[in-house]
Amino acid sequence: MFASLKNSAASLSLITKFVRQVFPLVNAELAHWRHYAEQNGCHELREQALASIRDKKFHCQGGSVYSLYRGVSTPDFVRLVVALQTISDYLDNLCDRAGVADELAFRQLHLAMTDALDPGSRDNDYYRFYPFKDDGGYLKELIKTCRQEVAKLPSYHLVKADALKFASLYSELQTYKHLDLAIREDKMKTWIDPYLRNYPEISNWEFAAATGSTLGMFMLCAAASDPNLKPSDAAKFASAYFPWINGLHILLDYFIDAAEDLANGDLNFVAYYKDHQETLTRLELFTKQALAQAEYIPEPIFTTTIIHGLLAMYLSDPKTERPAEQAIRAALLETGGIYTGLVYQLCRLLRKKSIL
Repeated sequence: MFASLKNSAASLSLITKFVRQVFPLVNAELAHWRHYAEQNGCHELREQALASIRDKKFHCQGGSVYSLYRGVSTPDFVRLVVALQTISDYLDNLCDRAGVADELAFRQLHLAMTDALDPGSRDNDYYRFYPFKDDGGYLKELIKTCRQEVAKLPSYHLVKADALKFASLYSELQTYKHLDLAIREDKMKTWIDPYLRNYPEISNWEFAAATGSTLGMFMLCAAASDPNLKPSDAAKFASAYFPWINGLHILLDYFIDAAEDLANGDLNFVAYYKDHQETLTRLELFTKQALAQAEYIPEPIFTTTIIHGLLAMYLSDPKTERPAEQAIRAALLETGGIYTGLVYQLCRLLRKKSIL
């Protein structure tokens, strides 16, 4: 009981610091990139850059929790997270909102993700196959910022291979998921199937979901802040996040958007479950596996707090107020435990105050 109370106090302290100290840093970084986008580039790319910052701010907020990992320089790490996440969100808009459905263009654009995590790489012509090309240097400045911050991490050489693997898988997903509906599903299955022999516990769409999260990249970079990081611990972080913690993250994201995506004909991995019961069963499995994995990596309270936070943040979204979603929400909150329920209530309060 005492240990549980101590862990809860540590988690609450982390969340308090996150809201009070990290959110203002995220706002400042986003303001910098907003100003840059406003001053540079052609109209089409400028609009997509500004829209990604305006509409997806919470992605940067969430990822920046890793700036509170033990030994991390919080301002530097917030700079890294915001730059990398902004690349991700900006490219997502370019693939999803500009009326383009070109696999070659999407693949070329997403070279930015792996380049950003490779300090020794050279810039590519990211817009080579894209109809709009003049962003005033916006994308390359974001990449440059990521490289500068990654280069500061003393143990990055131990996590680099897995970080680039996660970024590459993420890029593959983004390349295929935005293609025309007539070819998208077959393309994705062809891409995923060779990987599944290594992940027999999950479906191909659950694998795809796990590739869609940036959290594993952030965790690996945070771990690399430790000059004494062991290779074995670096490997533990990678296997804990992929597929379970990454997968939980994106499946929750798709869960709250399922009805909206169905109405709009958009791809949604949760929609591949046969009914609400299977949705609940699989989300419960990912929740339990994520929490179990957290126990085997350094600083388990930190990762456990993040998992509780993921559940609380997504399940507090107003989109979960529909009857079917309410039932799943209640069951997942119970699976997450008392602490998830407390953070859930905090997230509801933050949403009412428009902080989250």
